[in-house]
This record gives sequence, C-alpha cells and structure tokens, in this order.
Amino acid sequence: MATKAEIIAKAKAAILDFDEEAAEEVANEALKAGVNPAELIQDGFTAAMTEVGDQFEAGTLFLPHVIAASEAMSVGVKVLTPALEKMGGEAESRGKVLICTIEGDIHSIGKDIVATMLKIAGFKVIDLGRDVAIKEIVSKASELKPDVVATSALMTTTMVNQIQVEEQLKESGLRSGIKTMVGGAPVTQAWADKIGANIYAENAADAVTKLKALF
Repeated sequence: MATKAEIIAKAKAAILDFDEEAAEEVANEALKAGVNPAELIQDGFTAAMTEVGDQFEAGTLFLPHVIAASEAMSVGVKVLTPALEKMGGEAESRGKVLICTIEGDIHSIGKDIVATMLKIAGFKVIDLGRDVAIKEIVSKASELKPDVVATSALMTTTMVNQIQVEEQLKESGLRSGIKTMVGGAPVTQAWADKIGANIYAENAADAVTKLKALF
C-alpha cells in the first residue's frame, strides 16, 4: 500500500498533469488508506494549484491549463467532500459563508481553493460558482441568511462590481447583518477599506484565519 507521502505526491502530479481521472483515483485511494482528506487537498491538490498559478503568472502556462488543472482538482475534491463534511459535522459549525466569483469574471481557481479550505475549517460554504450576477448574490443572501458574503475578482475591470455588492446589500437592508469579504489578485486591503468591505483576504489561508477570528 502506498504511503501517505506517496499518495500526496500522486495528488499533486494529477493536478500538474491536468488529469481528472488520476485526481479521482488518488482521492479514492486516500480515503481507503485513511489519509486525512483535508491534508490531501492542502498538501496535494492546493499545493499543485499554487504551482499552476505561479506558472500562469510567469507566462509558462496559459488560461486553458489553469482551467484544466482546476477541473481536475474539482473532480478530486468532489470525491473527498462527503468525508470532509463528516469531519466538518463533527466540529461545531463556525458560520455560513456565501462565496462566488464576481459578475463578469470566469476565474474560479482561487475561489475554489478558498471554499475548500473554509469547508475544512468547519464553515458551511455555499458556493454560487463564477460570473455570478450581483442581483443573484443579493437574492441568495436574503434567502440563505449567510454570516459572510465573499466575492473574488481576478481582473481590475470586474473589481468594481464588488462596490455593487456593498451598495445592493445596503439597499436591500441586509448589509448590517452580514460581513463581506473580498479577495482576488488585484484586490488589496486599501480597496476593501475604500468600498467598505469588512475583510480583505490575501489568499485561502488568510481567509480562514480572518474568518476564524470573526466567529
């Protein structure tokens, strides 16, 4: 039987090879071998995604590669989700987070990693996906009553939609009962302060740390 280190290395390789089948196989293997699914995601899948992100920034990989890696990770995470939820269910739930990539933005990789890490940390996560209309964010916030609404923007042109989230949550009377969190490559603490968001998350680990401090 493969060791934990070997299984984690396999998980990393599956993402770096953009191989959905391998990602699914290694997720099943990890569950059978009793590897902590949170560890597999963090040290295997997420570590590989970070490498893919770095290569994309450096111009050695391109958007189709990033999407393919992200889809391979999604397949692996899907296999692990029931086990994660069981672990999350054992810990008391820390709070409910509604998360999405903002309208006009089709990038989901960073948001997917944040959502996964928050689940592992015991938050109930409702992931609306990518390119989500502001009005849908507001109507879901009204319906599901999350503690936090988190939006990711990967382009300066879509960042401005994060202002709309603040405005429309205020207009609908929901803003006072909800914390907002913003993140994404071009987003900064200064931007969060400017638009009135409660939290700026630099990356997935930062998002988890800051939300844990809230609850």
